[in-house]
Amino acid sequence: MVKLSEVAKALPFSATRKLIPYAQQAAAKGVKVYKLNIGQPDVDSPKCAIDAVKAINLKKISYPDSHGNTSLREGMVKYYKGIGINVETEDIIVTNGGSEGVSIAIAATCNPGEELLTFEPFYANYKNMCIQHGVNLRTVPTHIENGFALPDMSEIEKNITPKTRALLVINPGNPTGCLYSKESLLQLGEIAKKHDLWIISDEVYREFCFTDEPHFSCMHIPGLEQNVILIDSVSKRYNLCGVRIGFLVSHNKEFMGSVLRFAQARLCSGALGQIAAEGALATPQSYFDQTRAEFMHRRNALVEALNKIPGVTAPMPTGAFYAVAKLPVDNAEKFAIWMLEHFEHKGHTVQVTPMAGFCTTNLGDQMIRIAYVLSAEELLEAVECIRLALEQYPGTIR
Repeated sequence: MVKLSEVAKALPFSATRKLIPYAQQAAAKGVKVYKLNIGQPDVDSPKCAIDAVKAINLKKISYPDSHGNTSLREGMVKYYKGIGINVETEDIIVTNGGSEGVSIAIAATCNPGEELLTFEPFYANYKNMCIQHGVNLRTVPTHIENGFALPDMSEIEKNITPKTRALLVINPGNPTGCLYSKESLLQLGEIAKKHDLWIISDEVYREFCFTDEPHFSCMHIPGLEQNVILIDSVSKRYNLCGVRIGFLVSHNKEFMGSVLRFAQARLCSGALGQIAAEGALATPQSYFDQTRAEFMHRRNALVEALNKIPGVTAPMPTGAFYAVAKLPVDNAEKFAIWMLEHFEHKGHTVQVTPMAGFCTTNLGDQMIRIAYVLSAEELLEAVECIRLALEQYPGTIR
């Protein structure tokens, strides 16, 4: 009998998509499902990106270069210089979304059996990527009580072993919505210098910062130019999730040479997606200002309403467009499934993401992630569903 590989058996289902069959069953019964499980906002993509695709006048669509289109990379050089990150075209390789960028970065910095250190809760696909490459994912917990800020540096350093090769941070955070401070990232840089570690810095939510303190990129850490790998994407800031275009950026020439070999192994990134991404670079600042203001409005309405529910704790996110809520339930995943299978209010129910999929420990067992990707009015209706569901759920802790 033919057998699956051990890697195939070990891969978990997507944390954000795992409950989709339950949501589909609810919809088939005529229930409207507020889908707050995936970071796909209802905001329009920039018109300039759509127009760039409409303007295509090609007789054939050929393979792009494995590096990515030169014009797109040149455009990204200008973008980065506009936010104080000085790179050259050869420091950038186009990837199939930010996710492929993270996967290549892990494979290029960690051997099978070595360790990648990150902070829990973490973006769920990091776990899958490590399993695929045979890398051990080691985590340091962060806590809801202080908004999931980076832990004390001594706590981080205690988790570094002789097998640790890289630190992986996502800033602002998915799923936590936490924006790390400049001071904490500078301290993290000192740890990387001391132990000669890579820092893989996932910054795809850079434009979604909700504090007076601006986003601080790990690319700005002094003396760490050869250690930092920047992960970027057009998916979030331009709401172009479906074009699957991201970027790997580093000053380290040896690393970028290895990335090119990975890029050649998968041939190239999509031609039409790169055209859309390049078109998006003309997006006016007003687009980002309006989008940021809208997300702040949604965030404020959502978190205020959540914290009015007895027993619920939801810290105010400082970035991205996700909020975490700790619920008074026996198990958040059981509750989320129960809502889709057994609960409705005025013909509505809610799909959220249980936080267990973003953890390697039981830290997230009573937590959910809510992507505030719908209007404030719909979010408040969804929170009302959650409030009433908690009153009826058999596993609510009273």
